Amino acid sequence: MSSRTAASKPAGDVAVAAVRVDKWLWAARFFKTRGLAVEAIDKGHVRLGEERIKPSRALRIGDTLTVHKEGLTWTFTVRALSDKRLSAPLAVALYEETAASLTTRQALIEQRRAQPTPRFPGRPTKRDRRALENFLSEP
Repeated sequence: MSSRTAASKPAGDVAVAAVRVDKWLWAARFFKTRGLAVEAIDKGHVRLGEERIKPSRALRIGDTLTVHKEGLTWTFTVRALSDKRLSAPLAVALYEETAASLTTRQALIEQRRAQPTPRFPGRPTKRDRRALENFLSEP
């Protein structure tokens, strides 16, 4: 039988009282890597309440975060803390999104879907390039 003390237990076995914001955003699957989370925090895309924060800021249960990512905004309350990346169904339990944030975000997504696709979604074809050259060369 092993005689491990509470101090020598792995971090996953002990309930955490506070977690770094960058680590929590990564664990809650808002960002694919902690580096991307740090970059977003440094650029001011993540706010605690209305104030800018640093990646090392301790996050506690009940804190309200606002995350701006890819033109969308999430506002949510932290419900649980984790310093390990969880599966998607478990990660959703870490936070609770506000009703206003959810409706605004869904409306913006529907608006994006309703917009027509651009005429040249990628590299123009030879025919498209010739048409553009003819248009630009006309007096």
